[in-house]
Amino acid sequence: MHVRTIRLLGAASAVLATSLTLAGCSLNINSGDHGDMGHMTSASAEASAAASDIMFAQMMIPHHQQAVEMSTLAETRASDPQIKELAAQIKAAQQPEIDQMEAWLEEWGMPVMDSDEAMGSHMGHGMSGMLTDEQMSELEAASGTEFDILYAQYMIEHHKGAIEMAQDVADSKDPRVAALAAAIIETQQAEIAEMEAMLASMKTQ
Repeated sequence: MHVRTIRLLGAASAVLATSLTLAGCSLNINSGDHGDMGHMTSASAEASAAASDIMFAQMMIPHHQQAVEMSTLAETRASDPQIKELAAQIKAAQQPEIDQMEAWLEEWGMPVMDSDEAMGSHMGHGMSGMLTDEQMSELEAASGTEFDILYAQYMIEHHKGAIEMAQDVADSKDPRVAALAAAIIETQQAEIAEMEAMLASMKTQ
């Protein structure tokens, strides 16, 4: 009986040791899985962003930034109250959109770019409507009615470029991108009509 008891205890110990070893392996595998899942989640977040969505954000940010810069000039250079009001409206709408797109790029693990970087990175996809350095200098040097006319003319073309870019992602699978594209198209088309009416009024004065 004594020998048999010892043998049973030994067998039980062997089973216990094997169970612990398997449990340890299981824990290690699960631990490794969690690490891989974290990596996969990050990779999936980047993969979930379509190339067209990334390009849209990287190019629309500097496009919007220039519109904000143009509208800031209107605060001290414009003479027409309607131009000042519209410029404030454009600035108030586009800065939050810039912040939103920058947050997307951070989420996607992609860099925010300036206009030169965006143009270089997305060859073949221009940022239509962007003012040249010479045109920005001309706007900066103008004031009064001259500024009002230049601002409206340049912003109309700027808006047309933004609408063209937004139309490229209007059917994005990311509902956030599609919603922003739709908002840009609707808002800026209305503002173009408003500025065209302003220009027609200025020319008759």
